[in-house]
This record gives sequence, structure tokens and C-alpha cells, in this order.
Amino acid sequence: MSLSFQTNVTSLVAENNLQINSEFQANTIGQLTSGYRINSSGDDAAGLAVANGLRSSISELTQGVRNANDGVSILQTIDGGLNNISNILDQLKTLATQSASTTFSGNRTTLNNEFTTLLGEIDRQAANIGLGSGGTAGTYNVNIDVYIGGGDTQADSKVSVNLSGASNVVNSTALGIHANTIDTAANALTAITNLTAAVTTLGNVQGAVGTGENDLQYAIGLAQSQITSKSAAESQVRDANIAQEAANLTKSQVLQQSSVAALAQANAAPQALLKLLQ
Repeated sequence: MSLSFQTNVTSLVAENNLQINSEFQANTIGQLTSGYRINSSGDDAAGLAVANGLRSSISELTQGVRNANDGVSILQTIDGGLNNISNILDQLKTLATQSASTTFSGNRTTLNNEFTTLLGEIDRQAANIGLGSGGTAGTYNVNIDVYIGGGDTQADSKVSVNLSGASNVVNSTALGIHANTIDTAANALTAITNLTAAVTTLGNVQGAVGTGENDLQYAIGLAQSQITSKSAAESQVRDANIAQEAANLTKSQVLQQSSVAALAQANAAPQALLKLLQ
């Protein structure tokens, strides 16, 4: 390589390497301070697209878990109401059994008044939990659809609990006991038969609610597992390897210092050419 006053090639090479090493150090510091390997699309455009897709899925599933927990809470409220109605049916059967016996020496009118009051309480509680008949058109509570995410299709991403239709209404009419009285022993015997059937009807609805609760709990478990696996995958793509970057920082500092020293030497080289003119 020839020596020249006009073009200091050595200095240009040292300056270029200094620029490269400075960018390397800046990138390393950026990763260490942010914790991310990808801080801009220029760092890894393809990786960023993958990481963003995973992050979007995680956000969807995280909200889906909240949705499912809300659904479980709703079903637990319904389940509690159904349990109360079941207890009322037990009390109604106790009253009917008491009145059905010819050995009863008390006042059947008093028993019947309590019986009628409890029938009204069943209607109130059924309406309160959304399983009473509704509307002038005879409509009933609809399906509970909980969107969770994580499926290949939207249909696979939600859990439906079917509480629609007349079969899931639990007021006294739907249970077949609204017209019963226990004012006579004969009427009490009829009430006992109807109450036995009502317990079975109510049990079917309780089974549907319990199955729904279980389905949502299983869905929550799956979604949480998916969140964990997708978070790990995103971390592999987006997050910085801190140990590696710490080593790179030391390396970049040494390279930058050596580049500065070399550039100083390269800039001083033309001074040596002056001795050729002496």
C-alpha cells in the first residue's frame, strides 16, 4: 500500500471499524437495558412478526381466562340458587308428608299457607337466577357462550353452556308443582308424587350447570397451559440473552477502545511522511 498525504486509507479503515464497533456496542447496550433482543423491526423483521403473533395470542387467551372465570362465577351463582330451590323442595315434601298422614292433628290450613308461600319463593328464586319463564313470547334463558380463544376456529375457541328452553326453567310451573295444595290428606299425597318428579327435573338442570362449570374449568386449564407455552416461545424469539449480551458488551468496549487507539495511530501516520521531505 502506497503512502499518501491525500488519502489516509489506514485512517479510513480504522474509522469504519470504529463506527461498526460503536454500533455493536449501542445495540448491545440497547438489548441489555430493554431486555429484548428485538427492539425494532430492523433487528429481526421475521422474528418480530412471529413474536407479535404469539403476543397477540397470549393477550387473547389471557382475556379468555378472565371470561371463563366470569362464566364460572355466573354458573356458581345459578348453582347456588338451584341448591336453594332443592332445599325448598325438601321442605315442601316435609310439609306434604306431614299433611298426608291421617294422624296429623294440627291445622292443615296453616301447613297449606306455608306450602303456598314456599311455591312463590321458588318462583322468585328461579327468576332471580335467570331460569324462570320470561317475556310475553314465552322465551327463556339463552345459551351462555364464553369466548376463550386458543382454537383453530372461533367455534373451537368458546365454551357453550346450554341453559335455554323450557326444559331448563325451574319455577313451580316448570317443576309441575304450582297447582298443588296440601289442605287435605289426598291433595298432600298428590303433592308428594309431583314433588318427587320435581326433584328429578331440578336435578337434570343442576347436572347441566355442573357440567358447564367443569367444562369452563377444563378450558381455563388448557388456556393457562397455552399461555405458558406461547410465552416461552415468544421469549425465545423476542427476549435478549443477558449472559451473552453482557459478554458482548465487554467485547464491544474493548473493540471500541482499540479502534479509537488505532484511529489515533492512523491519523498520526502522515506526520511520519514529513521526515521524507527533510
